[in-house]
Amino acid sequence: MIALYIWLGIVGAVVVFYIIPNLFVATVVFNTLLVRTNKDKWSRNCSWDNEEQRKMFAEGEVWGEENSQYHRQVSINNGRLKLIGEYFDFGFDKSVIIVPGRMETCVYSYYFAAPYKKSGYNVLAIDNRAHGLSDGKFNTLGMKEYKDLLLWAKFLYEKNNVKKVLFHGICIGAATALNAMTTADAPDYLEGLVCDGMYLHFGDMLEKRIKERNHAPHPCTEFVMMLETIVSGKNPAKNGPIHCIQKMQKPMLFLYSKEDIYSVPSDINEMYNLCGSESKEIVWFEKGIHSHIRINAEEKYDSIIEDFIEKNIK
Repeated sequence: MIALYIWLGIVGAVVVFYIIPNLFVATVVFNTLLVRTNKDKWSRNCSWDNEEQRKMFAEGEVWGEENSQYHRQVSINNGRLKLIGEYFDFGFDKSVIIVPGRMETCVYSYYFAAPYKKSGYNVLAIDNRAHGLSDGKFNTLGMKEYKDLLLWAKFLYEKNNVKKVLFHGICIGAATALNAMTTADAPDYLEGLVCDGMYLHFGDMLEKRIKERNHAPHPCTEFVMMLETIVSGKNPAKNGPIHCIQKMQKPMLFLYSKEDIYSVPSDINEMYNLCGSESKEIVWFEKGIHSHIRINAEEKYDSIIEDFIEKNIK
């Protein structure tokens, strides 16, 4: 009996002094990173006070204004969620869907649109669920959002005379688009993916973010993934790009910066080698923090996309 009390005491101490405090910290991290707690969070404003980010956002706004004559707001419904996008119809029979990362909305996505218009694509910039004008509370890291992308592509194909759809994804947006491209019911009119800064899986990225801030990544990372699994039905640490890249059969362009501390060459080269596509390319840029490649080499960034489309898709 004494041994049982000792064992229960040890278990109780672990729960009180280890599990509960760490679960509390993980809940704070989860709510900060992945839950839209109010409508002002992840709005259509510039997401953070960074010189390059402000410049990207401002140039995106200019592109939107310059092409306003081709623009209309569009929407779809996925269950109870109404999702909003901004569609620029240049009269082509192809369209790109630009899928932004966490915290970003369609206005930010305008910044990446120029090479696609030049290559003969209409442009659909979307507010992911729980972002901008779209409904939703949780960012499920592509576990549910990929179904939104399939509906957006269907909307273009069935209601806007678009015959082919290309994805351009940034960070989580790239992971989401890859999920859409590799799901069993992906339609044939999805023709390829350009990914900017796609990571291995979000568990790996979160661990690196926590280490960058000089905190212990464990068990916080595991607890955050547990909470995300409850919300999305899948563990993002076990259902990331590295886990489905083998299924990718359509043309795929990988864009990365050597200064990106979240997507390092050793990991990304492994993922690139696993990619099942026979029309794949990877390009490493010298400068640019995560998701800030184009702002440091706009001409090169755009020409690589245009050349990739010309060679592998057209």
